[in-house]
Amino acid sequence: LTCVAATKDEVDAVLRDYWAEGVRHIVALRGDPPGGPGERYIPHPGGYANAAELAAGARRIANFEISVGCYPEKHPDSPSQAADIDMLKRKIDAGATRGITQFFYDNEVYFRYLDRVRAAGVTIPIVPGIMPITNFAGLRKMADTCGATIPGRLVKLFQNLDDDPSTRLLIAATVAAEQCLALAEQGVKHFHFYTLNRDDLAYALCMMLGVRPKPE
Repeated sequence: LTCVAATKDEVDAVLRDYWAEGVRHIVALRGDPPGGPGERYIPHPGGYANAAELAAGARRIANFEISVGCYPEKHPDSPSQAADIDMLKRKIDAGATRGITQFFYDNEVYFRYLDRVRAAGVTIPIVPGIMPITNFAGLRKMADTCGATIPGRLVKLFQNLDDDPSTRLLIAATVAAEQCLALAEQGVKHFHFYTLNRDDLAYALCMMLGVRPKPE
């Protein structure tokens, strides 16, 4: 749920509808500017200004479980990593119960971030956001916009595969599975998958990690 281009009353009405329909867990995000990523964000008049205000609004409506975004390599709109962590703490003070990270491809980036937020007093779970690479050119654009680093080894892996989707899909699932397994070896138990509406990759990744459908 985002607060882009909406008043508080409009967002609150959505939250009440969610609760009435049985939704108990939301991901509260500020959202991208209406003009698209890279444009300056301007809050809607009468709307929630940021994710911390949105989380507080959701908490006033009902006892939601609230996840919020967090950024191992800093949100592009934050002036510094310290300011970025301060914003995360504001979200927690507003009622957030879990952080979900921006995607990353170097696990050390995640663990260094975890060290920083724990040192700052953040105790909520910080779930790594995993994005299987469905389109490398598209990924590079997203990474440039949000400030995420793409390791050189991945550039080499996906080189010259633009016209070979089947091989690209196999490599994407393998890379994501290896990343999750390496995180799990360090004690990580939960993951958030950015599917980009590609359920096939997410399904294959779950199978590779040993998560299978339960028999009916």
